[in-house]
Amino acid sequence: MSSPPCPAPADLLDIAAMRLHYRDAKRGVLRAIEGLSGRSRGVRALLRRLSRLTDDTLRTLWGASGLPDTLALVAVGGYGRGELFPYSDIDVLVLLPDGVRAEADAALKAALERFIGHCWDIGLEIGSSVRTVAECLQEAAADISVQTALLESRWLAGDRRRFVALGRALDEQIDPLAFCRAKQFEMQQRHQRYENTPYALEPNCKESPGGLRDLQVILWVAKAAGFGHTWGELVRRGLATAREARQLKANEALLSLIRARLHTLAQRREDRLVFDLQTALAASFGIEAENTGDGSREQSARRARKASERLMRRYYWSAKAVTQLNQILLLNIQERLERDEHGMEPPRPLNPRFLDKGGLLEVASDDLYLKQPHAILETFLLCQQIPGIKGLSARTLRALYNARPIMNAAFRRDPVNRRTFVQMLQQPQGITHAFRLMNQTSVLGRYLWPFRNTVGQMQHDLFHVYTVDQHILMVLRNMRRFFIPEHAHEYPFCSQLAAGWDKPWVLYVAALFHDIGKGRGGDHSVLGARDVLTFARQHGIDREDAALIRFLVAEHLTMSQVAQKEDISDPDVIRAFARRVGDERRLTGLYLLTVADIRGTSPKVWNGWKAKLLEDLYRVALRALGGGSPDPHAEIEARKREALALLALHALPHQAHRALWARLDVGYFMRHSADEIAWHTRHLSRALAQAAPGTPLTLVRARLSPAGEGLQVLVYTDDQPDLFARICGYFDQAGFSILDAKIHTTGDGRALDTFQVATETLSEHYRELVGIVESGLPRALDPATPLPPPGRGRVSRRVRSFPVVPRVQLQPDERGQRWLLSLSASDRKGLLYRIAGVFARHRVQLQLAKVTTLGERVEDTFVISSPALHVHREQALLTQDLLAVLDET
Repeated sequence: MSSPPCPAPADLLDIAAMRLHYRDAKRGVLRAIEGLSGRSRGVRALLRRLSRLTDDTLRTLWGASGLPDTLALVAVGGYGRGELFPYSDIDVLVLLPDGVRAEADAALKAALERFIGHCWDIGLEIGSSVRTVAECLQEAAADISVQTALLESRWLAGDRRRFVALGRALDEQIDPLAFCRAKQFEMQQRHQRYENTPYALEPNCKESPGGLRDLQVILWVAKAAGFGHTWGELVRRGLATAREARQLKANEALLSLIRARLHTLAQRREDRLVFDLQTALAASFGIEAENTGDGSREQSARRARKASERLMRRYYWSAKAVTQLNQILLLNIQERLERDEHGMEPPRPLNPRFLDKGGLLEVASDDLYLKQPHAILETFLLCQQIPGIKGLSARTLRALYNARPIMNAAFRRDPVNRRTFVQMLQQPQGITHAFRLMNQTSVLGRYLWPFRNTVGQMQHDLFHVYTVDQHILMVLRNMRRFFIPEHAHEYPFCSQLAAGWDKPWVLYVAALFHDIGKGRGGDHSVLGARDVLTFARQHGIDREDAALIRFLVAEHLTMSQVAQKEDISDPDVIRAFARRVGDERRLTGLYLLTVADIRGTSPKVWNGWKAKLLEDLYRVALRALGGGSPDPHAEIEARKREALALLALHALPHQAHRALWARLDVGYFMRHSADEIAWHTRHLSRALAQAAPGTPLTLVRARLSPAGEGLQVLVYTDDQPDLFARICGYFDQAGFSILDAKIHTTGDGRALDTFQVATETLSEHYRELVGIVESGLPRALDPATPLPPPGRGRVSRRVRSFPVVPRVQLQPDERGQRWLLSLSASDRKGLLYRIAGVFARHRVQLQLAKVTTLGERVEDTFVISSPALHVHREQALLTQDLLAVLDET
């Protein structure tokens, strides 16, 4: 139903009357929104009503503005959707005829300024742009956000034919697949800004993962592809099921009501569920604080928190559902677009139940889980075990979504499922990814029943920035990283201790259960210890390991409390702590869990002082236990001893290795084998001893690869911004393919890099190849030598027919000092060199590179650093340039 017309203008507009009319009519809409209580049905109709009120007001002002009939007034962006939140921006476009410039026409400029001024006088806070169709298309081609805003444009007044012409031109301009990829990248960047979780304690109901924007992305991509712009149309096109459409509509309505209520409560544009508004928002939903008659301030605050927790839990479950459905539908749409443009490679069977569909795990049938429930946990085990599997396909995600009802008590008691779950914990890789994926798909909380209580459970304190379930998974991730050499630079002491720990899975179980008792009342450490003993008994964990896990869960707060709150120089404090711990193994496990736990509370909580306190406590407690100093360097020391034994075979002078090894850190020794360490030391020690002090030293050595084919190449030289590009450029020109690269920077700023390269030349000619590399590569490293142009290799027919969708993921590390860059694309000659060229142009410093080739698909991982990457625009530019390189044919 249209709102009543505004007072009709005569020769002059009655601005005051129009302002009063608009204000009163808007207040009526806001009162209706407030009157919905907790019922989300009807909120979208009210948002459309507010949009129509704004439409009518703008049309009245436009009609009285004296603007030419050849102009058009267009609603764009969120307002263009025809739904307006109480304090949202009102974005409009004034569409000019081609060739007309408002700045060149004084009368036109004055009329436009008068129209915009009247809008503000009435209370319409508009954002306006004035362009021709050609200018709109030019801006849209340069900026995906402008293209998206125009995609949702809606005619309001003026020349309708001009608006239709814009729509047709925009449809012709948009490349649906490119638009889909761009919006997904934009979504990933947005998610990073909001901590990649829907469970932030003060989430943004519009922009956070699982918010309204994630729903809008689906419809934008669908509309650009011509698949429709409503949930019903997606069902008719086979991209969504009727059940999913109902879930989408219900969650969209709830999130819309939350956002509208936030606006009315704050009386301004406010999309964050900030602590200050959560209690009032809960009350507006009819969720009241329980009145027990206790009037103490503490009890009142606790009751208010309980009300807000109930509201937030409702929000989190909705956001989680949106996240799952967003992933399913976007994968479906992208798959449909790629199939239409490139065709699809047939999925590769993995076993009778699962297929590899372009790096995504696909169920062999839609009802697999209903017929074979054991396959549910097998899904995540395969993600850990099979190289190249990076996620789940839309079909698999949908099958898991529909299988939730069968994940019941019988499912949890099944011995096969219990064995599979333990297998997952004991895998050498993929722990963090698998468990996060299980939580995202609601499987983890349905199998590990106590964990379900932590999902969406808020933590009201000054240091946890995650809900309990997200914190637990963050601690699991931190623990896992202690055992991964690539992360040894983050917390070297923890990595050293982890290198000597024989059963990592014991610590993973402790991480999973350490906070699992939160939100149930009582001491969560005691509840968690009780839960983990039950888990151990049900899953066949032996008594000794079960006792250690129970201890770690029960005492996971102890070490932090002693280190930060007690005098650790007091012998009595240390003796008491040592008695409580009992032995060295428990102490080491408790130290690792404590560091992982503190790091998992918030990026800002952990600091060097806390690290020193805990490490000091560990060392003095160890002495008090009487077990002597532990050997945290056990693995590293063993490698060093083995390397020295190998060096002795080459008559290296005694202590000749010391000068070099003093420049190398833990990460170097963890990433290189004893054989590689000895090889490096043999050549570099002699060269360093012979070099004059302060003289630049460049050394290249090559040998037949210990792997049996190809060459292993050592490069030692002064570090420089384009060093990696120069090395890659040389190998590209010389006809070598880089299979692996270990990049290391010594303590004095020298590059010590090791490459595994292959060539089509027969292996019996490797001596000639060694000579070619050792003489040619040093010349290419000279900064005065120009970089060679990249070679042009032909891609295989298979790659042309079934190209791998290029993907780029850029994420900061724990300290925000380095960035983890993951790339995947079709393999071809010179690809790594092109990537290195992008690094050089952006002055990105490479810390570590892992190059993996899976058939004709490459999966590369780089640890990089650059001050410029702290700027979102530079991240976007780097990613765009990398995508352009990966997408070259």
